[in-house]
Amino acid sequence: MKRYNLLTVLLLFIFSSASAQMSSVFGSVTEAKSKIEATVPVVVEHLKKISENQGNTTVLDNGKVALKNEYDKVSQEFDLYKGNMASCILGRSKETKKCLNYHTQYFRNTLGIYENYINYVTKKNGYLGVSDDSVKLDFKPTEISSKIDKDFSGAVGAVKKMKGNNKSTYFEQLKSDDYKLQNFDTLVN
Repeated sequence: MKRYNLLTVLLLFIFSSASAQMSSVFGSVTEAKSKIEATVPVVVEHLKKISENQGNTTVLDNGKVALKNEYDKVSQEFDLYKGNMASCILGRSKETKKCLNYHTQYFRNTLGIYENYINYVTKKNGYLGVSDDSVKLDFKPTEISSKIDKDFSGAVGAVKKMKGNNKSTYFEQLKSDDYKLQNFDTLVN
């Protein structure tokens, strides 16, 4: 009788550890989503401040258009990245790590370009090399992409333990609106 209780506890432990690995993927994706979205209001506020100081709305208008272009590129790459990572995990097991690394590097580069743009726009009075102390951003592309990569890499082991349709249906959750970046216009207003 004790053997069966031990077996039940062991099975529950294995299931809960696999579920914990899988849920951590969604946690890092949600964290990355919120950090990327948080950049828009900060940059727009900075542009408003510069525009008011100069008495010219051109800085704000042109800045918003340029920021929207950059944000849309990041938003598109973010959606592609999540799908590509899921495809890598569900694809051939021999090439999984190489595939994950490739897509992570591409996503990290896209975030780096976005960070460079934000840093350029938020310089004090437009002077290069002088940071504006009022701009507080928690946006580190390497950290963001490394966390997601680490969690997706951890999910590889958990997905291997899943059977049949559970593998593909699990990653369908990443396509929901909860894990997509908000539209630029909603973040500005």
